Amino acid sequence: MRKLQFHPCGNFNVSYKEELAIFDTDFGRLWMWIGMLLLFAVVPFISSAYFLYILNTIGIYAIAAVGLNLLIGFTGQISLGHGAFFGVGAYAGAILATRLGFPFWLSVPLAGVVASGVGMIFGLPSARLKHLYLCIATLAGQFIVDYVLVQWESLTGGAMGIVVPSASLFGLDLGSDRSFFYVVFICFVLMTWIAVNLIRTRIGRAFIAIRDNDRAAEGMGIPVFPYKLLSFAVSSFYAGFAGALYAYYMMSITPEPFNLGLSIEYVAMIIIGGLGSIPGAVFGSVFIVSLNEVLSMITEYLMNIGASTGVALTIAPLREFIYGLAIVLFIIFEPKGLAEVWRIVRSSFRLWPFSY
Repeated sequence: MRKLQFHPCGNFNVSYKEELAIFDTDFGRLWMWIGMLLLFAVVPFISSAYFLYILNTIGIYAIAAVGLNLLIGFTGQISLGHGAFFGVGAYAGAILATRLGFPFWLSVPLAGVVASGVGMIFGLPSARLKHLYLCIATLAGQFIVDYVLVQWESLTGGAMGIVVPSASLFGLDLGSDRSFFYVVFICFVLMTWIAVNLIRTRIGRAFIAIRDNDRAAEGMGIPVFPYKLLSFAVSSFYAGFAGALYAYYMMSITPEPFNLGLSIEYVAMIIIGGLGSIPGAVFGSVFIVSLNEVLSMITEYLMNIGASTGVALTIAPLREFIYGLAIVLFIIFEPKGLAEVWRIVRSSFRLWPFSY
């Protein structure tokens, strides 16, 4: 008698352990290890210096974007100051390295701690403010940090910035793109692993409850304000950690990159990638960094044409327009972002040929 074979047509969890599992199947776990092997054993050796620069930038930005998604996507606290916290981490790491002589492995996490403290200060208004009002409060924090970075010349060097020494780890020079690639993506994997597991804990469930309905969460016994403050602290730590990596990688920093535009870029990353999704923050980082590189190449091409024809051609003023257009299009056509697109594609392959 022929044995019937059944194909899965969906996920049916029957226990909390299954609900909290990171991977639905062992096949997904296998693909994760294959991806890790390709990332660390193949990609650095087949990539050019320019492509390694793009990958390192994506890795650094993705760490900060994961932190912002913990704040906005999982806790529901809107922030327009993430670029400022990124800058605080970059300057903290640079000052710790140049003035106090701290080693690379110590100055980076300490810079995250400094940024976390600053983030908690600007997170204090969340005790009474929410939604648009909290957004305006964090926007004020962005402007305050911008002012401090430019005007406190004795500490930050003002508009001249700070030259950061080359990173080294236990005597190993990390000055090349390839060696720093390993540092960035080891940190990225570690920080992503922490974020994924944080969401599975009591703290993560409290964040989600506050996002869904803070009054109901308070009625359930969740201390809402301490958890909101903790969310700001964790998010700012991620931004500061990434900012310190950025300072070491660029080897010199000035206040210009850490402006409101950078904060808007981070918001665009998590909206396009997918709010409330850790992979979504990564997808959004890849999209925005790649978009920046494409726009830079188009701008350079138009400038070369303008130089040869005597006509000034540039698309630099359209950068914000393109960001806004991308956000609006994703909100209209795919509000859950690239993470939802990836989930649909992955489910289609897993459930084929019964994809209903």
